[in-house]
Amino acid sequence: MKSRTRLLRSIADKIQDYRQGEIPTPTPDHVDTWVNQFDPGIQNSLLEELDHVLDSTYINRANVVAFLTAVLTNDKIAGKDPKRFWRGAHFLNNQGGGNSQREMLAIFGSLLQETFGLPIADCGANGTTYIYLDDVIFTGNRVLHDLSSWIQDAAPAKATIHVITIAFHRGGQYYARKKIEAAAKNAGKQIDISWWRCVEIEDTKTNINSSDVLRPTHLPDDERVAAYADELKYPVAFRRAGSVGENKFFSSEEGRDVLEQELLKAGAQIREMCPYLNKYQRPLGNMVLETLGFGSTFVTFRNCPNNAPLAFWAGDPWYPLFPRKTN
Repeated sequence: MKSRTRLLRSIADKIQDYRQGEIPTPTPDHVDTWVNQFDPGIQNSLLEELDHVLDSTYINRANVVAFLTAVLTNDKIAGKDPKRFWRGAHFLNNQGGGNSQREMLAIFGSLLQETFGLPIADCGANGTTYIYLDDVIFTGNRVLHDLSSWIQDAAPAKATIHVITIAFHRGGQYYARKKIEAAAKNAGKQIDISWWRCVEIEDTKTNINSSDVLRPTHLPDDERVAAYADELKYPVAFRRAGSVGENKFFSSEEGRDVLEQELLKAGAQIREMCPYLNKYQRPLGNMVLETLGFGSTFVTFRNCPNNAPLAFWAGDPWYPLFPRKTN
């Protein structure tokens, strides 16, 4: 195990550009203040597993630039003449909540100008190809709302949409895809959708045992967690122990268990501490369904999603690791 000092520095270094220019740069002291809210005996193990997980699930600005640079010349998307493809494509800028799409478009626009000398404002004069760009799909509700509204109101009778994200959670993508296809059918429009991603995150109930999100194998011995679970409409679905997930975000079953148990306990505590959380803001992350929470560990340089554990982002009187900018 790394020393506590090295773990604090390693985590702080990983998240250096989180909301850069908006909040103070994360330091080892910041990470230490956050972890000191947990039981002393578990803090180092928690830090060690979190340090490992964030290697794969913290998306810094350089990651985004690298992804979008690759998208620019990906012949599966743009064909053999990418400049011509992008010139003819319409870039949708219709996100109903948050700024992730606008910020992704700004980065992509800079790369488009730098690579092809093509301003994004000059794209899409003709043609029926549309680009929906965002960072990560979680529950799928954001892309579903945006594209369903566009299909109903502004889409032509026939169009192709490329949904391009760094990552998507399979459950959310499946849900959004089926609903968007139904919206197109109801509108009497022929809309062909392609989904592009760098990483697929397994979060479906069917494949819970190989999931890449926080899915505890049992409830901790904690009164708050027990009381929360008792209030749920259906019994908690537990993961069978023994897997670090399809994408191997977790280091080991033991490390994963520490993270799941401690973030679950902290989330139940936070729900009591923070009076302004709504009922969907569950211990392991925002979710409409009555569960322990969404459980994603993905965080981008621009913000922390509310689908991540409450212990990552909830505010006063809790001290957040990733202070969240709300929509």
